[in-house]
Amino acid sequence: MNASSPSRRRLLHAAAGTGLMALGAAARAEPADFTPAERHPAATLHALDPAFAALFRPGATVERLATGFRWAEGPAWFDADAADGGHLLFSDVATNRMLRHDAATGRTTVFRAPSGNSNGLARDRDGRLLACEHLGGRVTRTERDGSVTVLADRFDGQPLNSPNDLVCARDGAVWFTDPPYGLVDARRAGLVRAEQPHGVYRLDVARGRLDRVIADLSFPNGLAFARDERRLYVVARKDAGCVLLAFEVDSEARVGSRSVLFETATGTLDGLRVDTGGNLWCAWGAGANPGHGLAPNGEGVIVLDARGRLLGQIALPERCANLCFGGVARDRLFMTATTSLYALDVAAQGLG
Repeated sequence: MNASSPSRRRLLHAAAGTGLMALGAAARAEPADFTPAERHPAATLHALDPAFAALFRPGATVERLATGFRWAEGPAWFDADAADGGHLLFSDVATNRMLRHDAATGRTTVFRAPSGNSNGLARDRDGRLLACEHLGGRVTRTERDGSVTVLADRFDGQPLNSPNDLVCARDGAVWFTDPPYGLVDARRAGLVRAEQPHGVYRLDVARGRLDRVIADLSFPNGLAFARDERRLYVVARKDAGCVLLAFEVDSEARVGSRSVLFETATGTLDGLRVDTGGNLWCAWGAGANPGHGLAPNGEGVIVLDARGRLLGQIALPERCANLCFGGVARDRLFMTATTSLYALDVAAQGLG
């Protein structure tokens, strides 16, 4: 079945009306009441290592910028238009919308609906929007005139599963994960089955070549490069928990040996970003006994150094799915967490 065929679209629309609606129903459970911290440093910052404090400005506190979503995901910062002061795009997967948060006005508005049940978003090297779309099982690019180009929807003649998250390397290649999350409910109903292994792909956009560079992970999810792009970080499932893996990447973009950077027996790692100091900022959904000194049922973001040492935790009142750095200096952390968009000014600088 073609990934973008009418029949597949109908089936995935059914999934959007069942599985994604169910996901949205779960997400609608009221998060804990949120109020900005009244003391500084904010009680929402939990240090597990002395190095954690240096990543935050004195008096920094978490802000909730907008709420009312059903599964907020995939934030990406855009500042190509200096006149608007920069803006954030992010997905509300379950409602099939892409949202825009304007830094100058603080307003959050609908940017695109329907969005193809977009999930992860990113910029290419020319500042154009890249999107992983669950509905059509594809990766797209939005052109300057607003038209949408399909960059990938098949591999070896078979449809992709449901591209989840992506990153654009310095050479313009787009790397993305392709778990079957967007197909799970339809597949359970016998409507759509995963055609591909759970893969990580590299798309050479200039040559139109798509390579599956990793094919043996369980539900690969968030991914990010180290500053020199000789290391690729990928989140995957492991039993009831998650694992963060580091893959060596050579000068020809070939993926080599791997190592386990961090793993947890319960809880969920999701999207991640890297700062200029090599620290990894990972979206986190807690399990009952996550270990590592993390608070049980403590949602939010965890921060690791480049060796995988856990530095601390940013607590949020609901599960965080993804995050990115934005602002002129890339020192404002945006966090998409179930029903809400949060932000925190930090002393670190994200890789742009």
